[in-house]
Amino acid sequence: MARYGFRIVNVFAESTFGGNPLCVFEDGRGISDDQMQALARQFNLSETTFLMPSDRADAHVRIFTTGYEMRFAGHPTLGSAHVLRDLLGKGDQLKLDFKAGLVDVTAQGNTWTFIAPASGMPATRPTGLPDEFIARMVGLTAADLLESPMWVDTGADQLLIPVRSVDAVRRAQPAGDLLDQWPVSSLGRKTAYLFAFEEDGGNSANVLARYFFTMQGGGVGEDPGTGSACANLGGWLIATGRQLPRKVQIRQGEAVNRECRLHLDVGTNKRIHVGGRVIELGRGFVDI
Repeated sequence: MARYGFRIVNVFAESTFGGNPLCVFEDGRGISDDQMQALARQFNLSETTFLMPSDRADAHVRIFTTGYEMRFAGHPTLGSAHVLRDLLGKGDQLKLDFKAGLVDVTAQGNTWTFIAPASGMPATRPTGLPDEFIARMVGLTAADLLESPMWVDTGADQLLIPVRSVDAVRRAQPAGDLLDQWPVSSLGRKTAYLFAFEEDGGNSANVLARYFFTMQGGGVGEDPGTGSACANLGGWLIATGRQLPRKVQIRQGEAVNRECRLHLDVGTNKRIHVGGRVIELGRGFVDI
């Protein structure tokens, strides 16, 4: 039997019980892929990460949802970096190795920021479906849309749905009878990231966002804070020719009582920075 240490952290958190929770295993060596997946199911959080040695970065990070492994995700990046800094006793600049590539992460105190893997050249593609159908998928109408939805990929492709008002974001309710028809990402996932500008001052803006995803076994879940989707919002700003540089403050998690605050900064060089505060909640051990 072997013992493995883990930590629970809340990412994009402004309070002890805010943010998006994450379980980070301090040393994943000796844990098989099947056991990693089983541990992710055991903790039943949106993601669980495992820190591993890397010959080209401070650590290799593997990310598991309750159903599959991910190439990259935002809040696991920041939460893993927060734990790794403490383990290594290093400074506030780390490099993490993901299946999606190398990611630089920096900190100011407990506020962490990563640079999106595909900064500067986000991949985009149309949905291939009528705007009216995409709107109905999330309980809205075509009149609620600000622009046509599109797929954006700065590390993990997701469906972005810009809407005209925060009221539309709050009214959104995925239609259960249309779940089988949701478009599927390159990773085999069905997701929808809705957002609306609360204020837009050109170089700065405030956004209200929600992120829906279909769950294993059926139904739709809502993520309280989604760093990869925030990065894709930066990719959307680039792809749609919005003014740069731009700083955006994103509020997410309101509907699930897990308030999150995400910071997005897109420079004139089109590098996409996503950040937020990390709070450690607890530590423990698992015997396998």
